[in-house]
Amino acid sequence: MFPQTLALSIFRPAIFRQMLVVLVMLPFGLRAQEHQEIGISGGMANYYCDLQPSIFPTYGYKPMGGIIYKYFMNPYIGIRTGASYTNLTASDELSNNAANKARNLSFSTQLYELHGALEINFLPVEVKKKHCSPYIFGGISVFYFNPTAVDPQGNTVYLKPLSTEGEGLSMYPDRKSYSLVNVAFPFGGGLKFFIGKTIMLGFELGYRYTNTDYLDDVSKSYVNLNSLQAAKGPVAAQMSYRGNTAPGWNGIYPNYGSPRGDATSNDWYWFGNLTVTFFFRKPGETGEVLKTDCPKLFK
Repeated sequence: MFPQTLALSIFRPAIFRQMLVVLVMLPFGLRAQEHQEIGISGGMANYYCDLQPSIFPTYGYKPMGGIIYKYFMNPYIGIRTGASYTNLTASDELSNNAANKARNLSFSTQLYELHGALEINFLPVEVKKKHCSPYIFGGISVFYFNPTAVDPQGNTVYLKPLSTEGEGLSMYPDRKSYSLVNVAFPFGGGLKFFIGKTIMLGFELGYRYTNTDYLDDVSKSYVNLNSLQAAKGPVAAQMSYRGNTAPGWNGIYPNYGSPRGDATSNDWYWFGNLTVTFFFRKPGETGEVLKTDCPKLFK
Protein backbone atom coordinates (compact mmCIF):
# COMPACT_ATOMS: atom_id res chain seq x y z
CA MET A 1 0.00 0.00 0.00
CA PHE A 2 1.18 3.53 -0.76
CA PRO A 3 1.41 4.90 2.82
CA GLN A 4 3.46 1.91 3.98
CA THR A 5 5.79 2.43 1.02
CA LEU A 6 6.00 6.13 1.84
CA ALA A 7 6.86 5.42 5.47
CA LEU A 8 9.57 2.97 4.44
CA SER A 9 11.06 5.45 1.94
CA ILE A 10 11.20 8.20 4.56
CA PHE A 11 12.92 5.94 7.05
CA ARG A 12 15.37 4.22 4.69
CA PRO A 13 18.54 3.13 6.54
CA ALA A 14 20.76 5.85 5.00
CA ILE A 15 18.30 8.64 5.81
CA PHE A 16 17.64 7.23 9.26
CA ARG A 17 21.38 7.16 10.01
CA GLN A 18 21.71 10.80 8.96
CA MET A 19 18.78 11.76 11.17
CA LEU A 20 20.31 9.83 14.07
CA VAL A 21 23.63 11.66 13.63
CA VAL A 22 21.79 15.00 13.66
CA LEU A 23 19.88 14.05 16.79
CA VAL A 24 22.99 12.89 18.64
CA MET A 25 25.50 15.56 17.60
CA LEU A 26 23.55 18.80 17.33
CA PRO A 27 22.76 19.26 21.01
CA PHE A 28 26.52 19.21 21.66
CA GLY A 29 27.53 21.29 18.64
CA LEU A 30 25.20 24.23 19.15
CA ARG A 31 24.83 26.82 21.80
CA ALA A 32 21.37 26.77 23.31
CA GLN A 33 19.17 29.00 21.16
CA GLU A 34 15.77 28.10 22.44
CA HIS A 35 12.58 29.42 20.98
CA GLN A 36 8.88 28.69 21.10
CA GLU A 37 6.01 28.87 18.62
CA ILE A 38 2.29 28.91 19.23
CA GLY A 39 -0.47 29.25 16.68
CA ILE A 40 -3.17 27.65 14.58
CA SER A 41 -3.42 25.22 11.69
CA GLY A 42 -6.02 24.72 9.00
CA GLY A 43 -6.42 22.73 5.83
CA MET A 44 -8.00 19.52 4.62
CA ALA A 45 -8.19 15.90 5.72
CA ASN A 46 -9.00 12.56 4.17
CA TYR A 47 -9.07 8.86 5.00
CA TYR A 48 -7.47 5.77 3.48
CA CYS A 49 -8.44 2.11 3.92
CA ASP A 50 -11.36 -0.26 3.29
CA LEU A 51 -13.85 2.25 1.87
CA GLN A 52 -11.25 4.50 0.26
CA PRO A 53 -8.39 2.56 -1.41
CA SER A 54 -6.76 5.67 -2.94
CA ILE A 55 -4.52 7.88 -0.83
CA PHE A 56 -5.40 10.98 -2.88
CA PRO A 57 -8.96 10.38 -4.14
CA THR A 58 -11.09 12.79 -6.12
CA TYR A 59 -13.65 13.11 -3.32
CA GLY A 60 -14.07 12.93 0.45
CA TYR A 61 -11.91 15.92 1.43
CA LYS A 62 -13.06 17.64 4.61
CA PRO A 63 -11.80 20.79 6.37
CA MET A 64 -9.60 20.42 9.45
CA GLY A 65 -8.40 22.90 12.04
CA GLY A 66 -6.36 22.96 15.20
CA ILE A 67 -3.96 24.66 17.55
CA ILE A 68 -0.26 23.91 17.90
CA TYR A 69 2.62 24.66 20.25
CA LYS A 70 6.32 24.03 19.57
CA TYR A 71 9.37 24.25 21.80
CA PHE A 72 12.79 24.14 20.12
CA MET A 73 15.85 23.30 22.21
CA ASN A 74 18.06 24.61 19.38
CA PRO A 75 17.53 25.72 15.76
CA TYR A 76 17.29 22.13 14.56
CA ILE A 77 15.41 20.05 17.10
CA GLY A 78 12.11 20.67 18.85
CA ILE A 79 9.04 19.05 20.28
CA ARG A 80 5.48 19.88 19.30
CA THR A 81 2.02 19.28 20.71
CA GLY A 82 -1.36 20.11 19.28
CA ALA A 83 -5.06 19.47 19.09
CA SER A 84 -7.00 19.01 15.85
CA TYR A 85 -10.55 18.42 14.68
CA THR A 86 -11.95 17.11 11.40
CA ASN A 87 -14.68 14.98 9.88
CA LEU A 88 -13.86 11.86 7.85
CA THR A 89 -16.17 10.16 5.40
CA ALA A 90 -16.19 7.64 2.55
CA SER A 91 -18.77 5.76 0.51
CA ASP A 92 -18.71 2.75 -1.80
CA GLU A 93 -21.30 4.53 -3.90
CA LEU A 94 -18.54 6.84 -5.16
CA SER A 95 -16.03 4.05 -5.83
CA ASN A 96 -14.79 3.12 -9.30
CA ASN A 97 -14.56 -0.52 -8.17
CA ALA A 98 -17.61 -2.61 -9.14
CA ALA A 99 -17.28 -4.95 -6.14
CA ASN A 100 -17.17 -2.00 -3.75
CA LYS A 101 -20.21 -0.42 -5.39
CA ALA A 102 -22.11 -3.67 -4.90
CA ARG A 103 -21.04 -3.76 -1.22
CA ASN A 104 -22.55 -0.25 -0.79
CA LEU A 105 -21.05 0.55 2.63
CA SER A 106 -20.37 4.08 3.90
CA PHE A 107 -19.35 5.88 7.06
CA SER A 108 -18.78 9.30 8.55
CA THR A 109 -17.15 10.32 11.81
CA GLN A 110 -16.06 13.38 13.70
CA LEU A 111 -12.45 13.02 14.82
CA TYR A 112 -10.68 14.80 17.68
CA GLU A 113 -6.91 14.41 18.01
CA LEU A 114 -4.20 15.28 20.54
CA HIS A 115 -0.64 14.71 19.38
CA GLY A 116 2.95 15.03 20.52
CA ALA A 117 5.96 14.68 18.22
CA LEU A 118 9.61 15.39 17.60
CA GLU A 119 10.25 17.96 14.84
CA ILE A 120 13.57 18.28 12.99
CA ASN A 121 14.59 21.22 10.79
CA PHE A 122 17.07 20.44 8.02
CA LEU A 123 18.37 24.04 8.21
CA PRO A 124 18.90 26.11 11.37
CA VAL A 125 15.78 28.28 11.60
CA GLU A 126 16.95 31.04 13.94
CA VAL A 127 17.99 34.68 14.23
CA LYS A 128 20.90 35.48 11.86
CA LYS A 129 20.59 31.98 10.36
CA LYS A 130 18.21 30.38 7.91
CA HIS A 131 14.73 31.84 7.76
CA CYS A 132 13.20 28.90 5.90
CA SER A 133 13.73 25.17 6.03
CA PRO A 134 12.25 21.82 5.10
CA TYR A 135 11.35 19.78 8.18
CA ILE A 136 10.06 16.38 9.22
CA PHE A 137 8.19 15.17 12.30
CA GLY A 138 7.10 11.94 13.94
CA GLY A 139 5.39 11.01 17.18
CA ILE A 140 2.23 9.65 18.75
CA SER A 141 -1.36 10.84 19.04
CA VAL A 142 -4.59 9.94 20.79
CA PHE A 143 -7.86 10.40 18.92
CA TYR A 144 -11.59 9.96 19.44
CA PHE A 145 -13.96 8.82 16.69
CA ASN A 146 -17.49 7.41 16.50
CA PRO A 147 -18.53 6.10 13.04
CA THR A 148 -22.06 6.64 11.76
CA ALA A 149 -23.99 5.82 8.60
CA VAL A 150 -27.38 6.65 7.13
CA ASP A 151 -29.96 3.83 7.04
CA PRO A 152 -32.40 3.31 4.11
CA GLN A 153 -34.98 5.43 5.93
CA GLY A 154 -32.59 8.38 6.04
CA ASN A 155 -31.77 8.14 9.75
CA THR A 156 -28.21 8.58 11.02
CA VAL A 157 -27.22 5.62 13.20
CA TYR A 158 -24.10 4.99 15.29
CA LEU A 159 -22.42 1.81 14.08
CA LYS A 160 -20.35 0.61 17.03
CA PRO A 161 -23.34 -0.40 19.24
CA LEU A 162 -24.68 -2.53 16.34
CA SER A 163 -21.64 -4.89 16.26
CA THR A 164 -21.93 -5.05 12.48
CA GLU A 165 -19.12 -7.63 12.27
CA GLY A 166 -20.06 -9.44 15.48
CA GLU A 167 -17.63 -7.48 17.68
CA GLY A 168 -18.23 -8.18 21.36
CA LEU A 169 -20.81 -10.93 20.77
CA SER A 170 -20.38 -14.23 22.64
CA MET A 171 -20.86 -16.33 19.49
CA TYR A 172 -17.83 -14.60 17.91
CA PRO A 173 -15.18 -14.69 20.67
CA ASP A 174 -12.40 -13.79 18.23
CA ARG A 175 -14.00 -10.39 17.51
CA LYS A 176 -13.42 -8.01 20.37
CA SER A 177 -15.35 -4.77 20.70
CA TYR A 178 -13.27 -1.84 19.49
CA SER A 179 -12.57 1.32 21.47
CA LEU A 180 -13.66 4.77 20.30
CA VAL A 181 -10.48 6.24 21.83
CA ASN A 182 -7.40 5.00 20.06
CA VAL A 183 -3.75 5.65 19.26
CA ALA A 184 -2.16 6.76 15.99
CA PHE A 185 1.40 7.40 14.86
CA PRO A 186 1.69 10.72 13.01
CA PHE A 187 4.61 11.41 10.69
CA GLY A 188 5.26 13.75 7.79
CA GLY A 189 7.01 16.91 6.80
CA GLY A 190 6.76 20.32 5.25
CA LEU A 191 8.37 23.67 4.58
CA LYS A 192 8.46 26.58 7.03
CA PHE A 193 9.55 30.20 6.63
CA PHE A 194 9.29 33.57 8.31
CA ILE A 195 6.89 36.31 7.26
CA GLY A 196 8.05 39.61 8.73
CA LYS A 197 9.79 39.38 12.11
CA THR A 198 7.69 37.08 14.26
CA ILE A 199 5.28 35.07 12.10
CA MET A 200 6.22 31.58 10.93
CA LEU A 201 4.30 29.92 8.09
CA GLY A 202 4.43 26.18 7.51
CA PHE A 203 3.03 24.06 4.69
CA GLU A 204 2.69 20.53 5.99
CA LEU A 205 1.53 17.04 4.98
CA GLY A 206 1.08 14.59 7.85
CA TYR A 207 -0.04 10.95 7.82
CA ARG A 208 -1.60 9.11 10.75
CA TYR A 209 -1.26 5.34 10.92
CA THR A 210 -3.88 4.26 13.44
CA ASN A 211 -3.93 1.36 15.86
CA THR A 212 -7.43 0.33 14.75
CA ASP A 213 -9.03 -1.20 11.68
CA TYR A 214 -12.49 0.06 12.70
CA LEU A 215 -12.22 3.77 11.97
CA ASP A 216 -14.82 3.07 9.26
CA ASP A 217 -16.52 0.19 11.15
CA VAL A 218 -15.26 -2.19 8.44
CA SER A 219 -12.52 -4.74 9.01
CA LYS A 220 -13.01 -8.48 8.55
CA SER A 221 -15.90 -10.52 7.18
CA TYR A 222 -19.67 -10.87 7.37
CA VAL A 223 -21.21 -12.76 10.25
CA ASN A 224 -24.47 -14.68 10.06
CA LEU A 225 -27.10 -11.98 9.54
CA ASN A 226 -29.83 -13.98 11.31
CA SER A 227 -27.63 -14.42 14.38
CA LEU A 228 -26.71 -10.76 14.31
CA GLN A 229 -30.36 -9.73 14.06
CA ALA A 230 -31.28 -12.01 16.97
CA ALA A 231 -28.51 -10.51 19.13
CA LYS A 232 -28.65 -6.83 18.11
CA GLY A 233 -31.91 -6.29 16.26
CA PRO A 234 -32.93 -5.72 12.64
CA VAL A 235 -31.06 -2.41 12.28
CA ALA A 236 -27.76 -4.17 13.02
CA ALA A 237 -28.35 -6.71 10.24
CA GLN A 238 -29.51 -3.95 7.92
CA MET A 239 -26.39 -1.85 8.49
CA SER A 240 -24.02 -4.83 8.38
CA TYR A 241 -25.03 -5.67 4.82
CA ARG A 242 -26.18 -2.81 2.61
CA GLY A 243 -25.69 -4.44 -0.77
CA ASN A 244 -29.42 -5.11 -0.94
CA THR A 245 -29.95 -1.33 -1.27
CA ALA A 246 -27.44 -0.96 -4.11
CA PRO A 247 -28.62 -0.70 -7.73
CA GLY A 248 -28.58 -4.06 -9.48
CA TRP A 249 -28.55 -6.20 -6.32
CA ASN A 250 -28.56 -9.90 -7.27
CA GLY A 251 -30.83 -10.95 -4.39
CA ILE A 252 -28.09 -13.02 -2.70
CA TYR A 253 -26.93 -12.27 0.84
CA PRO A 254 -23.27 -12.95 1.69
CA ASN A 255 -22.38 -16.19 3.42
CA TYR A 256 -20.87 -16.20 6.89
CA GLY A 257 -17.15 -15.50 6.51
CA SER A 258 -17.44 -13.69 3.17
CA PRO A 259 -14.99 -10.76 3.04
CA ARG A 260 -16.44 -7.46 4.16
CA GLY A 261 -13.18 -5.53 4.54
CA ASP A 262 -9.41 -6.03 4.52
CA ALA A 263 -8.15 -7.17 7.92
CA THR A 264 -4.50 -7.18 6.84
CA SER A 265 -3.88 -3.48 7.56
CA ASN A 266 -5.14 -0.79 9.88
CA ASP A 267 -6.80 2.46 8.85
CA TRP A 268 -5.06 5.73 8.00
CA TYR A 269 -6.05 9.38 7.90
CA TRP A 270 -4.02 12.40 6.87
CA PHE A 271 -3.89 16.19 7.11
CA GLY A 272 -2.65 18.64 4.49
CA ASN A 273 -2.52 21.99 6.25
CA LEU A 274 -1.07 25.44 6.69
CA THR A 275 0.27 26.43 10.12
CA VAL A 276 0.61 30.03 11.28
CA THR A 277 2.61 30.41 14.47
CA PHE A 278 3.98 33.27 16.57
CA PHE A 279 7.74 32.96 17.17
CA PHE A 280 9.08 34.00 20.59
CA ARG A 281 11.87 33.15 23.03
CA LYS A 282 9.90 33.59 26.21
CA PRO A 283 6.62 35.29 27.12
CA GLY A 284 6.83 38.98 26.28
CA GLU A 285 9.98 38.68 24.16
CA THR A 286 9.57 38.21 20.42
CA GLY A 287 12.23 36.66 18.24
CA GLU A 288 14.41 39.08 16.27
CA VAL A 289 14.25 38.09 12.63
CA LEU A 290 16.84 39.76 10.46
CA LYS A 291 17.77 39.54 6.80
CA THR A 292 16.29 36.50 5.10
CA ASP A 293 18.85 33.86 4.18
CA CYS A 294 17.06 31.09 2.24
CA PRO A 295 18.22 28.58 -0.29
CA LYS A 296 17.86 29.98 -3.81
CA LEU A 297 15.12 27.45 -4.52
CA PHE A 298 12.84 29.23 -2.06
CA LYS A 299 13.69 32.85 -2.94
